[in-house]
Amino acid sequence: MRPVPERGEQDGSPAPPSASRLPHRLRRRPALLAAGATALVTLVTLGSVLSVRGSADDAPSAAGVDGGRPGTSLTGSLPWPDEGQAAVLVEGFGPRGAPGVHGPGRPVPIASVTKVMTAYVILRDHPLRGDASGPLITVDDEAANESFSGAESTVEVRPGQRLSQRRLLELMLVPSGNNIARLLARWDAGSQESFVARMNRAADDLGMDDTTYTGASGIESTTTSTAADQLKLARQVMRDDVFRSVASLPRTAAAVGSGTIPNSNELLNTPGVIGIKTGSSTPAGGALMWAVDVADRSGRRHLALGVVLHQRAGTSPQEGLRAVFDASRALVEAVRHRVAAAGPATASATDAPSGTR
Repeated sequence: MRPVPERGEQDGSPAPPSASRLPHRLRRRPALLAAGATALVTLVTLGSVLSVRGSADDAPSAAGVDGGRPGTSLTGSLPWPDEGQAAVLVEGFGPRGAPGVHGPGRPVPIASVTKVMTAYVILRDHPLRGDASGPLITVDDEAANESFSGAESTVEVRPGQRLSQRRLLELMLVPSGNNIARLLARWDAGSQESFVARMNRAADDLGMDDTTYTGASGIESTTTSTAADQLKLARQVMRDDVFRSVASLPRTAAAVGSGTIPNSNELLNTPGVIGIKTGSSTPAGGALMWAVDVADRSGRRHLALGVVLHQRAGTSPQEGLRAVFDASRALVEAVRHRVAAAGPATASATDAPSGTR
C-alpha cells in the first residue's frame, strides 16, 4: 500500500479522456432550450431584485443564532469563507433550512470531490443493502501499475486480486485512490469514457446544470462544478446507507499488507461530522463536501450538508486543504449552534428522512 496525499496537477499529468463533453449549457435538453426565451424575459424583469441578493447574505460574518423565529433562515448569514464558493442546507427545516449559497456561481475544478459522483453511479448501477459486500471485482494490470504513480493519490493493489465492490468503494473514498476510481469505472461501464458519460447523465438527472465530468477520479482540471450543484448531489447520495457508512469511516484496511489507511478527511475529527469527501489540486485548491448530524432545541436530529470549493486555488494542495478544513469547521460550528437554538421544525415535503435510499 502506498497512500499518497492528494496532489495538484503536475506537468505530465494524464490528459482528459477523449470523451470530454461540451459545456453543460450546450447540451441541455430541448425542453430547457424551449424555455429559454421565457426565462430570459423573467430574468430581465427580476434583474433588479437578483442584483440585490447577497449584499448581506454573502458577506462573511460571525455565526448568529436565529432562536427559531418563524421565517428566519438557518443558513442565511453564516461565516462564509473569504474566497471561493460554498453552499449549506439543513434537512428537515423546510424553507428555514433551504440552501444558503455564497460566492461566485461559476464552475471551478473540484478535484477528488468528483469521486462522490463516481460512488453514486456505482451504487445506482449496483446497489448494496445493509452489510452486503457486493460482487468480487478483479484488479486489472492498469489499476495495479497506477498504484505507484508519484503524481496523484493512489492505493496499492496487485493484478489479479479479487476485491469486493464495497472494499473498492472504501479504497476510493477513504484514502482517495484515483486508480480505484478508474478501476470501478471500467468495471461498471467497460471504459472510463463510457462511465464518464453515465456520470454526466446522472448530473443532468439531478439538475446539476453547471457541472461537467471528464474523469472518474477528479485529477482532470476540466472536471468542474459549483458548490450549489454539488450540494444537490450530497443530498441525494447521503440517502444511501451504504455510501453513508463508507464515507464516515475514519480508516480502512489496506488491500496489500496488514495495515490500515486513514481517511483523508480531517473534518471527521469534529464531533457529529459523518463525511463526506475531500479534494485538492493546484487548479482546484481545497475542496470539501461535508455532512454533520445536528440536533434542534427539542432534541430532534437533522442532517446538515455543506460544500466548500476553490480554497487557495493556485497554491499547494496542502495549503488548499488546510484552508478548506478551517472554512468548513467554522460553517459546521455555526450551523450546529444555530440549529440547537431553533425550535422544533416541521419537515417539508421534499425533506426525505435521513438514511433512506
